[in-house]
Amino acid sequence: MRSTFAGLNTMVRGIYANQLSLDTTGHNITNAGTEGYSRQSVNLAATRGQQVSSIYGQVMVGTGVDSTSIERARNVYADKQYWSETAQQQYYKTQQTNYDKVEAIFNDSGNTGVKNALTEFYNAWNDLSTSASTASNRTAVIEKSNVLADRIKTASQQLQAQINAQYEDMSLSVTQINDYTDQLVKLNQNIMTTEATGASANDLRDQRDLIVDNLSKYMNLNVYEDEKGMYSVVSNGITMVNGINKITLEMSEPQTNKTYGISDYTVNIKESGIAYIPTNGSLKAQMDTIAEDKGYLDQMANIAGFLLTTFNTVHQQGAGIDGTDSSLGDDDGTATYKGPSYGRNFWGDDNTLYTWDATNQCVQATQMKDITRRLTVAEKTDADGKALKDTDGNVIYMPQVTITGTKVDTGNNLKGINIINALQVNTAITAVGGQSLIAARTLSVTKKTDENGKFSTATGKDAYEVAVNGSGDGTNATNVASLVNMGQYNGEKDYSVNNTSYQAYSGGNVISSAYVAYQESGATTFLMNMQDKKAENNMTSRSLDTNSVNAYYSAAVSQLGSDSESLDDKADAQDDLILQITNWRSSTSGVDWNEELSNMIMFQKGYSACSRCLTTMDEMLDKLINSTGMVGR
Repeated sequence: MRSTFAGLNTMVRGIYANQLSLDTTGHNITNAGTEGYSRQSVNLAATRGQQVSSIYGQVMVGTGVDSTSIERARNVYADKQYWSETAQQQYYKTQQTNYDKVEAIFNDSGNTGVKNALTEFYNAWNDLSTSASTASNRTAVIEKSNVLADRIKTASQQLQAQINAQYEDMSLSVTQINDYTDQLVKLNQNIMTTEATGASANDLRDQRDLIVDNLSKYMNLNVYEDEKGMYSVVSNGITMVNGINKITLEMSEPQTNKTYGISDYTVNIKESGIAYIPTNGSLKAQMDTIAEDKGYLDQMANIAGFLLTTFNTVHQQGAGIDGTDSSLGDDDGTATYKGPSYGRNFWGDDNTLYTWDATNQCVQATQMKDITRRLTVAEKTDADGKALKDTDGNVIYMPQVTITGTKVDTGNNLKGINIINALQVNTAITAVGGQSLIAARTLSVTKKTDENGKFSTATGKDAYEVAVNGSGDGTNATNVASLVNMGQYNGEKDYSVNNTSYQAYSGGNVISSAYVAYQESGATTFLMNMQDKKAENNMTSRSLDTNSVNAYYSAAVSQLGSDSESLDDKADAQDDLILQITNWRSSTSGVDWNEELSNMIMFQKGYSACSRCLTTMDEMLDKLINSTGMVGR
């Protein structure tokens, strides 16, 4: 038989259920602005009915309602998608930041960058070519050259600083990743303990998912949940967190990188010592941007290498306006030589011979002592080494400048920042009166004459000698200036100016008016010999390949701008995708004020209705208990 007071229990259950639902609604409302919070709801179920007798047999009478669980609204597929795409988004954002900084380094809008320095450098040499003997023009060449070297070095130092900053950011990222994995382990343990009794640790799970959200910004990851409710986080095949266990990342000891003048680091797994390389996320972007910034530093080094090698070689083909032209001859490196200087470096050390090693992509800097310079007449040869002849069948001759010395240091291969650091105007040229050493005029081959002005009766090249053009000649300055704007020909092309033969090793008007050779004292072979067409030399083997300085730099900056713009487009598209996924997640787990207020009203009315019904039942019982049997007394 059903208890007289059974209805009271039914209403009490209803009151408790509505109160619990109202409390949960209040929890949702108060956490509407909490990051990572997931909307919760109470799952209710009717309690077991009670059998009572009826005229037609047994019937089931309901006994009310009870809560089965409080669950959070979460879409696991949206979470996995969010974690995957967030890593890509942060990869793009980190690269964007680096591109912005690099673009600022190469920004020339204020005429303070490398591009402006190149333009002024070219203009100074071009002005010198028209008035080669003017002191102010020569001084301007030195000043603008110093500015160019300073701009290249400044840009390179800023790139070094950017690389160091990226390593510092990597260190901070590693620290933050370790902090997140520590928190995941603690939350895994707390969730397992809390849910051991059958409860759902909703708020702890929200905190854990928020940690995974943040961790996914740094690396690509996959998340798996075991039967105990604990997460395992795997990144690039490496288990970062496994329940209550984890690995620790650490920065390696600094590794000196002499090529770039910095200290390199790797991210290692502390427990095993092996390197960890993610495939996405901001940590991966930091690694990639360091490699990219080194590439930009290499481009600056290639420009510096071109100036130290090819530019110097063209400068060595000309002569300065110091000394006496009539005393032109072999320079033994002592004060006894009174003729004009030739075969001198414009860039770098006056006692170092610079050649480009295309195989190892470096500048071979050979330090010499007791340097002498010798002028000879050489046959102009083709690619097979055969002498070239003019239309009359006469062999064509060119001046040859041979620079000889005793090696002091042969193992100085300059790469990266070391090439840039070597870039400075020859101190002999920057010294007082040194501007006269700038080789603006060319050497040429003329027939020998006796004291009566008659041509020599000798035959072959013995009938010729090397001479120098007048002090106002600026032909070699033109050749030097053309290196800035003219690229290299794929084939060989020759020029003839005022009956003087020139050989074009590079494009446009960039021509060689003389052969240049480097040789060790007493050796029969050459360190470099332009006459040997089958061997590499500074005119055919160039750090900028076939490009001019201006074209190479412009292409590098244009590529930087193109890459940055392309990345901006990718980042914008990724932001749109993340917004869609975020909205997808929010549609499931987000707190909707309208919905919660509607639920509040519903549960409030349910609570009131149950209370009213309980009061009615109480009045009925009061009548039954206190008033039954009282009539007639």
